[in-house]
Amino acid sequence: MLDPQIIINHTRNWISSVIIAHKFCPFAKREFDAGSLHYAVIERADLETQLADIIEHCAALDHDKDRETSLLIFPDGLSEFETYLDLLDLANALLNAEGYEGTYQLASFHPKYRFEGSTEDDPGNYTNRSPYPMIHILREASVETALKTYPNPEDIPTRNIELTRDLGAQAMRALLKACYE
Repeated sequence: MLDPQIIINHTRNWISSVIIAHKFCPFAKREFDAGSLHYAVIERADLETQLADIIEHCAALDHDKDRETSLLIFPDGLSEFETYLDLLDLANALLNAEGYEGTYQLASFHPKYRFEGSTEDDPGNYTNRSPYPMIHILREASVETALKTYPNPEDIPTRNIELTRDLGAQAMRALLKACYE
C-alpha cells in the first residue's frame, strides 16, 4: 500500500481539481479552504473492521465540532464496485442501528462508480468517481442548512451529469488520472 499521506494528497488533488474546480459540490470549497475536512485512510480490508472504523469516525464527529465532515478512504479490499456497495449498504444500516439516522449521512465515491442504468463508459459516472473507494460522512444538519442557501439544489446532480457528458469520458479520465500526480 502507498503511504497514507500520498493517498490523502491524491484525494485532496481530486477534491480541488475535480469536485471544486467543476463545482460538483458547490459547498465543498468552503470546507476545503477552512481545513474542516478530515481525511482518514482505512488500511484494514476486512468488512467488520471497516464498519467499526466508520462508526468510530461518526463518534469522532460527535466530539469534534470543528471537524465538519470526514472522508474515509479505503485503498485496499474494495476495488470491486459491488463489494464496495455491499459495505455501503451495511454501513447505512449500521448508522441507523447505532442511532445516527438523521445525524449523519453517507456519500459514496469509487473509481469504478456506475449509476444504476448507466453504461460503464458513461461520463456521468465521473460525478462520483474518485481516486480510491471512499465514504464521505456528512453532518445532516449542515447539509440541510447548505441546501437552504443554494437555489434549486435538486438540480445539482443533473447539472453535474450534463457537465461530465459535455466534457466527455476522455477528459474525465484525464482529470482523474491527474490526481495521482
